[in-house]
Amino acid sequence: MFELTSLHWIFTSFILLIILTMAMRRDTSLICIIGIFLMGYVATGTLNQAVIGIFNSFVYAINELSGTILIISLIVAMSKALLHAGVNEIMVEPFARIIRTPGMAYWIIGLFMMIISFFFWPSPAAALMGAVLLPVSRRVGLPAMGVAVAMNLFGHGIALSGDLVIQGAPKLTAAAAGIPVQEVVNASIPLLIVMGVVTVSAAYWLLKRDMALGKLTVENETVVVSERSEQEDLPVHPSLSAKTKGWIAAMVPILFGLDVAALYAFNLRGSDATALIGGTSIFIMIIISLVAHRNNGIEKTTAYLLEGLKFGITVFGPIIPIAAFFYLGDSGFTSIFGKILPLGSQGLVNDLGLAMAQMVSISPAIGAFTIMIVGIITGLDGSGFSGISLVGSLAKLFSVSIGSGIGTLTALGQIAAIFTGGGTLIPWSVIAAAAICNVSPFELARRNLLPVMIGLFVTTIVAIFLI
Repeated sequence: MFELTSLHWIFTSFILLIILTMAMRRDTSLICIIGIFLMGYVATGTLNQAVIGIFNSFVYAINELSGTILIISLIVAMSKALLHAGVNEIMVEPFARIIRTPGMAYWIIGLFMMIISFFFWPSPAAALMGAVLLPVSRRVGLPAMGVAVAMNLFGHGIALSGDLVIQGAPKLTAAAAGIPVQEVVNASIPLLIVMGVVTVSAAYWLLKRDMALGKLTVENETVVVSERSEQEDLPVHPSLSAKTKGWIAAMVPILFGLDVAALYAFNLRGSDATALIGGTSIFIMIIISLVAHRNNGIEKTTAYLLEGLKFGITVFGPIIPIAAFFYLGDSGFTSIFGKILPLGSQGLVNDLGLAMAQMVSISPAIGAFTIMIVGIITGLDGSGFSGISLVGSLAKLFSVSIGSGIGTLTALGQIAAIFTGGGTLIPWSVIAAAAICNVSPFELARRNLLPVMIGLFVTTIVAIFLI
């Protein structure tokens, strides 16, 4: 294996600095920009290329996040139209009859999110659920942060890291480990149960504690954008009859229900699934604008789009510099600065994980904890999927030394990588749930940190006994 270069150590140093800064509740944008500049200068040796690299890294991050930015903006635009037409009250009424307490809201939202995410992945599921269930949850006393935590951990955590139905993640890890996909799936089930139960229970306990102490309530909760902002010029339309509001309220779930059927029938996944949800949101927003605002419907359509896009830019603005830095840990580095990394490099993040794995002697306990830590490291790029081939390869290597446990080690690395980078601990990867719930992605990632770390520790202990 090649030796780690100065770029690897600079990247590692800035990761630690960013984590420390976030722990101190300070903004990290400037640190990320300095990190990008310094890495660009070391990589290219020229000031002009380092400066150019800052801009190009931002462009790369925006391109990578554009689909998520747009779907969130369109969902918000549709939600604004529903709110101003007075339809949202009718839509949430059936759920209000079921959800009576903050605890019920947390568990019901989480379980619904997990079930939908198993079949269609979490980002479309968050878009589908958030707009309808968030008002209900806040009404019964569960803060928006609690809703975001539930959607995040059950969807981007449990459902995505197991990926038991679509099986995109198990296929990648199984191929790298050289074992059948079903072996990874079977091995992941007990670990996923432990990880899920421990993580969501710990998160719920922390939520209940902070709510009881008055640190987190619906009344004092800090949100990214005020719920009253930009609404005074678009008041609720009083002239819609109850019948009209009723058929609009029925139309929305019917259309999204047809989307769900189409996703299943035409095997639409990932970006295609998100695009279908986004297109339907535009369609609904146009109908509401034309019906509710009549002659002003054309202008109001544009107004709702602008509201949604303003919200998207406001939420994602602080995320772009951080994402730009961490994308340098994967394929973004080559795209921005060219093929400068040493021959055989798998990207800065994967190189660091592989180097760590090769510095330890192997036993069941050391092997399991090393796979877990490598999974976390490879998840730092905010994808979760980019490093799971590496953990699959390491699981194969470790299992040979240990003499057993290839399926368990592979599943453990997969769960650690995706729980970290797939959408619970990295600020820009939690953005779907954070934006829909209108909370800070940084605060959401901080709140997820302790439950996820506890879950990974307990799950790793269980994995040691299963090896």
